[in-house]
Amino acid sequence: MARFGGLLATDLRDVTTDPAALDSTGWWAVVADFEGGLTCARFGDVRPCRPPAPVPGRWRGPAPEQWTSSLDRAAYTAGVRRIREHIAAGEVYQANLCRVLSAPLPDPSTADVDDLTALLARGNPAPYAGTVRLPAHGVEVATASPELYLRRSGRTVESGPIKGTGRTAEDLLEKDHAENVMIVDLVRNDLGRVCATGSVTVPALCAVEPHPGLVHLVSTVRGEIAPGAGWAELFTATFPPGSVTGAPKASALEIIEALEPAPRGPYCGGIGWVDADRGTGELAVGIRTFWIDRAGPGGPVLRFGTGAGITWGSDPEREWAETELKASRLLAIASGAHEPLEGTKR
Repeated sequence: MARFGGLLATDLRDVTTDPAALDSTGWWAVVADFEGGLTCARFGDVRPCRPPAPVPGRWRGPAPEQWTSSLDRAAYTAGVRRIREHIAAGEVYQANLCRVLSAPLPDPSTADVDDLTALLARGNPAPYAGTVRLPAHGVEVATASPELYLRRSGRTVESGPIKGTGRTAEDLLEKDHAENVMIVDLVRNDLGRVCATGSVTVPALCAVEPHPGLVHLVSTVRGEIAPGAGWAELFTATFPPGSVTGAPKASALEIIEALEPAPRGPYCGGIGWVDADRGTGELAVGIRTFWIDRAGPGGPVLRFGTGAGITWGSDPEREWAETELKASRLLAIASGAHEPLEGTKR
């Protein structure tokens, strides 16, 4: 099943890794891993459905103290310093540094990400929230993403990159605005590779957008897809999303591969839906996203990613604190805690 935007999709008909299918027929749920894996699932029954109300006790999350991080505080701050060295050497202007948090599920046989989605909808409502549950295909994702990766309506395509995070608008620094503008330029260039010449515009730049527990700077980039191009070409031109890679993207990806010890999976990928019959779709950047990994050597675990964009103006401790801020509220919800967690295990 899948759940997005007030719709519930059931009656699975097709699963493919071919993005061209998204320009065929039917309603599709889409999960694209940061590393390039793609799952597109076509459903036969799609109907309006309100998000489910949480049922007490139905979701059993990890104990708060069981969360561990792929990069501890020392390793993360060292990574920030290393990225600043790459910037000083002129190899990159900005790179995202992320870490993956993991914790064992207390009762994997009954763990249902849609129950977690219900808790997130109550405790951390988000504009691009949703569920994709395809256990036979290794996909069990619950997202509370605030960030638009791609929205398509006919030939018009739009992206809403987020760069800049603070507890309040007063926390945002000049560094945050500069970082946002850098990524807007990158997204403009990415969309320019697949859009008609001269059609790419920036209707909004560095708008302050409130979300539960924090604020973001959000921009809007829009264009008209060139004749003959479709979803496959959009993915080729724009994936992974620029806001979670860096600029230049190719250099940032090389740095990410060198510094991050764990794959990001659906975190920082693309998650959402496509209605091929209507020529519409909406994919979020896979941030604020949980997924169940049942294939690990230690048994089934719940995973969650958090990260920050690093520029020359970055302070390593402040960037670590930003990753903690982004994670604390959601980990508390997933673990059944009433108050935000103090942090992940170092």
